[in-house]
Amino acid sequence: MKKQKSKKGGKKASATKLNNKLTTRLARQGKLKKKKPRKRYDDDKNNPTVSTTLDNHQQESPPQSDLSDDDVSFFSTPGLNTSFVNSSLCEDSTSKKRKLAEDAISPFERRPRKIVHEDHDQNLKHLLPIKTKKGAIIPQSTEEDLIPDEKEEPPEEETHDKPNNVHVPEVLPELTSIQLMYMRKQKLLDRRRRIALLASALIENPEANIRKLKELRLMLEEEDPDVFLTVRKLAIVSLMEVFKDIIPGYRLRVATQEEKSQKAKKETKTLRDYEESFLVNYRHYLEFLEKTVRGQVSSKKKGHRHSKTNGINDSALQQDNVKEMQIMALRCMCDLLVKHPHFNYRNNIVTVIVPYMNKADLKMSCIACETVRNVFREDRGGHVSLEIVKAVSKMIKSREFKVKREVLDTFLSLRIKEVDYKSQEEKMTGQQRKDMMRKMSKREKKRKKKMEELEKELQETKATEDKKKRMKLHTETIQAVFLTYFRILKGGINSELLSAVLEGLAKFAHLINVDFFDDLFKVFDDLITSQELSYRESLHCVQTAFVILSGQGAALNIDPMTFYTHLYNTLFQVHAGSTSEDIPIILSCLDAMVTKRKRQVSQQRILAFIKRLLTLALLQSHEGVLGLLLAVRSFILTYKSSEMLFDNETQGSGVFLPELADPEHCNAHNTMLWELPLLKRHYHPVIRQITTHVSLLTPTSGEGQLGPDLARKSPLELYETHHSREDLFIPMPLNKTSSKNRTLHNKVGAHNLIQKDFSLSAEETFLSVQLETGNKSEGLTSDPMKYTNIKHR
Repeated sequence: MKKQKSKKGGKKASATKLNNKLTTRLARQGKLKKKKPRKRYDDDKNNPTVSTTLDNHQQESPPQSDLSDDDVSFFSTPGLNTSFVNSSLCEDSTSKKRKLAEDAISPFERRPRKIVHEDHDQNLKHLLPIKTKKGAIIPQSTEEDLIPDEKEEPPEEETHDKPNNVHVPEVLPELTSIQLMYMRKQKLLDRRRRIALLASALIENPEANIRKLKELRLMLEEEDPDVFLTVRKLAIVSLMEVFKDIIPGYRLRVATQEEKSQKAKKETKTLRDYEESFLVNYRHYLEFLEKTVRGQVSSKKKGHRHSKTNGINDSALQQDNVKEMQIMALRCMCDLLVKHPHFNYRNNIVTVIVPYMNKADLKMSCIACETVRNVFREDRGGHVSLEIVKAVSKMIKSREFKVKREVLDTFLSLRIKEVDYKSQEEKMTGQQRKDMMRKMSKREKKRKKKMEELEKELQETKATEDKKKRMKLHTETIQAVFLTYFRILKGGINSELLSAVLEGLAKFAHLINVDFFDDLFKVFDDLITSQELSYRESLHCVQTAFVILSGQGAALNIDPMTFYTHLYNTLFQVHAGSTSEDIPIILSCLDAMVTKRKRQVSQQRILAFIKRLLTLALLQSHEGVLGLLLAVRSFILTYKSSEMLFDNETQGSGVFLPELADPEHCNAHNTMLWELPLLKRHYHPVIRQITTHVSLLTPTSGEGQLGPDLARKSPLELYETHHSREDLFIPMPLNKTSSKNRTLHNKVGAHNLIQKDFSLSAEETFLSVQLETGNKSEGLTSDPMKYTNIKHR
């Protein structure tokens, strides 16, 4: 081994140190010769001065130990540690000295010294000094509050009364109710300010203040028992408004680990971090809303103990708080789905909302159903509608079709007008495509691939790909709807959802596949002939059947005579009262049965329907009468044979039989339209105008013609126009009358809803009837004002 050269400028070891190292190495190797001990005592005895000191030293020396001479000689060898020998020799003496020294120290000497400041108000505690580069030492100290010594024992007088080791709690001052309310108000004010600042910062610049989104979300976990419920509500609503404002118009995708490991620009990394943080906070917010809606988040104050007397009140308050939080959370989720149906976690929101459509709670059920309707109305792509329809169908099937009617009524809001069943039929499976490719030659395969590429490029330039996707989604959606409808139809008449199913089939009848037509007609005929359906359900069956026949089912050999008979018999069962909600169904049926099938309807059938519609018009409100009169007008314009109903003379043998069920054999040609003179005196001016026009055989010019605003409208449009108007009549002010007159007004009823113009028209009608009849005593009273209180029914 070569010795390493010492570094230049290094310190040299002293001779003493080198000698000690050499001695230690030889002692370890056993080569060191043992030295004989020196005889100090013999030499010292010869010297008298030394002997006297030796005697004194022997008197004070510690007792000898049990060590042998060899051990003493070994440990006395230079270079070896002899602390063990010295400690064993001096152990007893040092222990006694230490005990005496500790007993001699007074207790105040053990306490740490503190230097009192000059003003005697503060203490100074010394710290380690600082030494500057020039060698000056700067002392350091800090100030401390004067704290009484905890180790100091209390006076004897006080310790006699208190037992040892007993902790006396500190008594806090009691606060009044006003002080508590003030403290709660201050806490709420601070929380509201904080929420407002965070929300405004996020809306102003979401990317720069994304960390504040987490801070705002953590306020959902407020645990202060005084304000936690209010703060949570404010945080829920504030987060919902923030998310509605800053959610982008596209779905966010979290980058994979491979993408993160790759090199990217600083802007790209910043954007990735922002999107990832945004999605995490959005997911946690939706999870909190889901737990709140399901009642898994407690709204009870932690540490709150209610007494026995207030137990019932506290439990009721607890239930109200939970219910209020559930409704608020459900409304927030619904608003997010309606505002941003394209964003992430859409399917999770749908799975939470759909079960609450059939909830026993009416308020939560209405919120969920209305949300689904709004999504169906505003959905243009079709993705959200398909997911919701599948979720609703799955829920209905799992509950064995025992759901509310409002759940199925939401399907009526779907905006589906076209479907494409041919594309699904022509779509080849993978095996069929492989078989076709095997039969083709190489040249044909190359040509087919080029044609597919060209078609794809053309679709991209024409933007027709979205239309095909939308059509495909609409087709899948309507198939799921019809599958649910057909499953309910299998249940028969006893199903409570039958009316909703028939109404849905009537609306989407033009989208039904041709393969189901025969089975549907048989089911409808059996349902109507059973006479267990309501008149509204019967109308829906007739409407569905004729919509099918007017569309794809026109080529089918199906006799619709039974459905004409069903509609003719159902007209007199329609509700006659203040509302005419069933008139639109009747008008749509007449349009499909009579207007669109001009050459397939006989003369007797048309005359019977005109007579029955005018009879029904006498029993309906003004909007229903307007729709029925326009339908009769269109029949008179289309069928010239209807002029027989305006002639008093009979056109053949037989007598009109209005109670007969078959319109072909009721002899409607032997009657006349005596309802028109009554409708000419109707209280509604538009009804009087249209009735005069119809009684003159619908002239297109001259006296009695209709204006362009009425002539161009369809019966359904006129009905909806007047049905939506609520300010048709202005209420009359009540006059002060006697008790007899007041009782008379109460018996007749509804006198405060009549106009002054109506009273004048009633008086004119009374006088004209008197002049025509010439008899004032039969069936009429001499007081014309009595007729002003008659309510139209």
